[in-house]
Amino acid sequence: MDINPEGECILNKSLIKGEQVLQSMELLQVKNWMTPNPYCITQGETLKKVAEKMDDLRVESLPVVDKNMHLLGMITLRKLLYLLLHGSNSESIVQSTLTRNFASISPADSILDVFTLPYDQLPVLDEYGVLVGILTRRDILDGFSKYIYRLEQRQNSAEALNIILDSAYEGIAFVDENGILQEFNNAYSRFTGIKREDAIGRHVTEVIDNTNLHITVKTGIPERGVIQNIQGQDMVVHRIPIWRNGKVTGAIGMLIFEGVTEVYKIHERLQEDHRKERSQKESLTLIKEGDSRITIDQIIGTSEEVLNVKRIARRAARTAATVLITGESGTGKEMFAKSIHHLSPFSTGPFISVNCGAIPEQLFESELFGYEEGAFTGAKKGGKPGKFELAQNGTIFLDELGEMPLMMQTKLLRVLQEREVERVGGVKKYHINARIIGATNRDLKEMVDKGTFREDLFYRLNIIQLHIPSLRERKNDIPSLISFYLKEVCEKYDVPYKSLTSEAVSAFMNHPWKGNIREMVNTIERLVTLVEGETIDVQHLSKIFMNGIEQEHVLTKTGTFLSEAKMLGDKREKELVQNALTRAGGNKSKAAEILGIHRTTLYQKLKKYGIH
Repeated sequence: MDINPEGECILNKSLIKGEQVLQSMELLQVKNWMTPNPYCITQGETLKKVAEKMDDLRVESLPVVDKNMHLLGMITLRKLLYLLLHGSNSESIVQSTLTRNFASISPADSILDVFTLPYDQLPVLDEYGVLVGILTRRDILDGFSKYIYRLEQRQNSAEALNIILDSAYEGIAFVDENGILQEFNNAYSRFTGIKREDAIGRHVTEVIDNTNLHITVKTGIPERGVIQNIQGQDMVVHRIPIWRNGKVTGAIGMLIFEGVTEVYKIHERLQEDHRKERSQKESLTLIKEGDSRITIDQIIGTSEEVLNVKRIARRAARTAATVLITGESGTGKEMFAKSIHHLSPFSTGPFISVNCGAIPEQLFESELFGYEEGAFTGAKKGGKPGKFELAQNGTIFLDELGEMPLMMQTKLLRVLQEREVERVGGVKKYHINARIIGATNRDLKEMVDKGTFREDLFYRLNIIQLHIPSLRERKNDIPSLISFYLKEVCEKYDVPYKSLTSEAVSAFMNHPWKGNIREMVNTIERLVTLVEGETIDVQHLSKIFMNGIEQEHVLTKTGTFLSEAKMLGDKREKELVQNALTRAGGNKSKAAEILGIHRTTLYQKLKKYGIH
């Protein structure tokens, strides 16, 4: 299930109600409460042996079976006493001595249907007539107790959810896939002056001014921190789509502040605090690279994979330990490096980035360590500091470590061990006080095994490893990434804001993205610049989606994605309908009640799936 974390608290009530009813029906099935592999009597055992077993087990009846565990009948304590007192002609259990006045049940039966049967013990038979269990009155009572407890817990959870929604400072509204309001909390009600009961069931555009929630449902694109004029006042709102089984089933709208004026007040307070801090001492962060001020919170992603990486990055940033960032090209390794620098004790120093794969081998040493005047022909007068010197009291980011020549690996190892560098042609060593963050898209361990990367350098770099997941591993973040970069690219080229249809977003989510976020941003840039109109649909992807792949292949692949998603949804719905009919014993009215839908809707689904 793909649901934005902020939207998990509100779901499509009718479907959830149907699933909850089915779960309750499964809980009440006999197989969950019976005693499996029960004690039983085999045909031919003596009356005395039967009496001793009943006395040991303290039971008043036992099932009698043949050698294949097929039920022959029940022997009761009353019947046994009668046979012993009246001197039976046979010492063993025979067919004529068995009680026939009993009822058998199946494992799939509900204890709701069998608890009225006038027997203390009920034999449970499978479809082949084999005895698989015994259900007693005590078992039935235990089942009912558990069922009642579940109902109470569900009721408490529902009440807690309602309290949370109604107590929330933010206004919260939830619409279904058709834009119809399904939830409207007290905060929203107070602001708009429209009662909750009057709002629910109406189209969102009839209740909330200038809303785009019904558009969010169609596009599947989240919008965060946008301005919306409601009741003549500018408001800051979030619009969050809810994905379920690969389809947008609704959207949540949230009012974050009372109005834009409150945002301005917060901004003014921050500005004032910043002015006071700057007057006390000059900030050293001004000498950093302008784009190095990236925080972990600015990295887009709420999937568990990304949140886990963020947690590790925050812990790593508190120390001065060397960090090795791994991951495919285009996953954002440098962004994580900058965010670690921002949170580290070296944040007031510079952030110096070095692409080890872009420096010619003969210039590698002079670039990293610098050179003195006259060190070689063409050397700059006065010499030149290297990257390590420039990163003093800050962070040096060594990207593409796997491309570093073996000779330079040896020299880098010495720097890491001694924390000192010496310029080319120089005699004086400089102490290095800089944090080192390395990054690579290659498997350094495999390179060590092949002898192309020094093992001692690998272990020196690999103190804290941070692996950035590929975009294929964090598909739930794709809609948020699309929303951010779509807005950014539109502003960059000064073009009207464009949006994607939900089908196009679904195709994006199913694309392999071998180039990861970098490939996605390039794709969005091409779409924004080449697609005319304000809406980007699936047919536009066939022309731009993937370089080097034929248009017909793209159309086929995109169609396959959508077809597979629809097929999986239909399969699940068919299973639910069939399961409900089975539980209802073929009664269509009862099955419709179990599913939480109208009987007419059920008949339509029966016709759709050919269920008779």
